[in-house]
Formats: sequence, structure tokens, C-alpha cells
Amino acid sequence: MALVPDGVAAMAKHGCTMLVEQGAGSGAGIADDAYLDAGASIVDSAEVGAADVIVSVRDLPEGRTGASSPVFVGVFDPLWAPQRAQRHAADGTCAFSLDLVPRITRAQSMDVLSAMGTIAGYEAVLLAAGRLPQMFPLMMTAAGTLAPARVLVLGAGVAGLQAIATARRLGAVVEGYDVRPAALEQIRSMGARAVEIDLEAAGSTEDSGGYARAQSDDTAERQRELLAPYVAASDVVVTTAAIPGRASPLLITAAMVDAMAAGSVVVDLAAERGGNCEVSEADVEVDRGGVTVLAPTDLVSRCARHASQMFSRTLVSFLRHLAPEGGVDLRDDEILSAMLVTRDGAVVHPGVAANLGAAETPEVAANLDGSEA
Repeated sequence: MALVPDGVAAMAKHGCTMLVEQGAGSGAGIADDAYLDAGASIVDSAEVGAADVIVSVRDLPEGRTGASSPVFVGVFDPLWAPQRAQRHAADGTCAFSLDLVPRITRAQSMDVLSAMGTIAGYEAVLLAAGRLPQMFPLMMTAAGTLAPARVLVLGAGVAGLQAIATARRLGAVVEGYDVRPAALEQIRSMGARAVEIDLEAAGSTEDSGGYARAQSDDTAERQRELLAPYVAASDVVVTTAAIPGRASPLLITAAMVDAMAAGSVVVDLAAERGGNCEVSEADVEVDRGGVTVLAPTDLVSRCARHASQMFSRTLVSFLRHLAPEGGVDLRDDEILSAMLVTRDGAVVHPGVAANLGAAETPEVAANLDGSEA
């Protein structure tokens, strides 16, 4: 749920009139009465569409924006799916995508991707533990000693680090890998062993925002070759590698899965953009030679209550920034400029517009105040 009752109450105190779609919180265990107690009005979907600002966890389906030039705030990944931005532009929507929050100190409280990554990493390990035909911890019993599970986490962003922490809490022997050298120390800080491989002449491995860069084909191939023995020796592999606006990097080939022991489990968290594992299929359980490959896209929703609380807090932080005096202020601002995707019928985010093949249009170079950059 985009806003929980506490978030609704916070925005009501901020001077906003809050409308909540009937039954919207039921999946997270939040009754309509809780929103009424927080100061909101419960309305049907048509009335929500007439609001000045519409917030949602994901993108809105077509036809849901009905107000004159409404503001929409959600997570719709426009760099990867720029046609979504094109639709918002056609609807005249002023659309902000929460997955474009800049990685600066002032915006940390708005970082919804990090918040959701925490949930996804945790749930991924629980999913693997439930499917692995052995327990995670070392156990010394009257029936003999049970060896601990070996867990490998590929990608040490927020989701990966949470996966490492969760696997460690469950008692597994954990290894972690990330193409970014700076992430190796973070892996060690979580109590896991950092896998270090030599990618000769790989160049810069991260961009200015701290995300991993796409590697050359030769470097990516060498990376897979060097990771192969670590994958083969693992009982569980969790992959979390993603590059903004790009297809997920291929980390595990079919041959690497074939080399794993029967009963092993792979959980691929990058399935929405093609996946990190060659044999994974989004939301489909794949059995390859006895190895279970899972690629769920709904892990965050499996922890709906806490996910909703965290999403709501990041959203309230952004809404307060967007409307500092209670009314929307589309001022020229570093945070708003980074997140604004469409305005006045045009795609105004340079990266999204470039992906649409419209990088040279005058609208792309517009600032929030409408002046040319």
C-alpha cells in the first residue's frame, strides 16, 4: 500500500485532503476504518482519479488519471519501460517516478528502492530456506553432525546485503560477490566471506550514483568463468544484480546451474528485466536437473505490512518535499528534477527521452520551471 494510516495522518496534518480508494489496504491487513480514523475519506476509484495528486505503489492502469493535469507519484521504472512515460505524457500527467530518487544525502529518506530491497533480500532467503532440503545451521545432534548450508549472494546492494545478513542469522556459511570493489568491505562487515576475482582491465565498475556499470562482453564472460566454481559449491544462490535502465546482467549460465548439486536452490531477484540466471523465468518455478530455480517478482508483497510501512514513510518524505506548504510546488530543485518524468504533455527526463529516441526534442531540455537547460 502506498500510504498506511500513519502516512495519511501525517499528510492530513500537512494540510492535504486525503482520499483512499475503498479496500485499497486490505491486502496489507489495513481496514478502511483505520484510514477513516486517520482523517481520510474512503472513495471509489472514479473519485480517486479526480484528485490533484495520485499516489500508487506501481504504475496506474490506463484511464485512471481524470483530473486536469494531475500529479502522479509511483514506481513505474521509466528508464526500462519508457512507453509508460509516453502514456503519461499523452494523458497530460505530471509524473514522478520514485525509482529515480537521486543518491544524495537530502534524498535518503525518500529512497524507496533501498527500502523495498531490504524486504526482497530478506524474503529471498526465507524462500530458499523453505525449499532447500536441509536446514541452514550447523547442528550437532545425537544422530550425528549436520553440515551448514552454503549460501552465495551475487550483488551486494541493499537487497544483497540483507540477504547475506538473513542467511547468516539462520546459521548458513555465506559468501558474497559484487563487481564493485567498494562493496567487498560491506560484504565482510556483514560477517560473510567476500569472493574476490580478478577482472583484468574491467575499468570503472560503478557509476556516479553508486550503481554497477554494465561490463563489456569479454569481462562479463570472464566473470562467469571465475564465479562458476563458487556457484557449483553452493547449496543456495541468491542473485540481486541490476543496472538502472538496462537488462539484468547474466551471472549464471545454464551450464553453471547444471554443475550444481541436485536439491540446490537459485533465487533470482532480477527477473523483471530478464534475470541474472539464464534458465530463470519470471514467477515460474524451473526444475533443471534437480536444481530449483525461482524468479519471483512479488517478494515485497509477501511482507505487505512492513513493506507498506516503509513505502509510506519514503512517500511521505517525498510528498512533503513536493508540497512544502501543503500545495504542489513544481520548483527547480535537484530532487524533483531527477524524478520528474513527464510534464505538459512531454517526456522531460533526458534519460527516458533518450530511450524513446527523442533526445533531441526541445522538451527534453526543459527544467521544472519551463526554461531551457
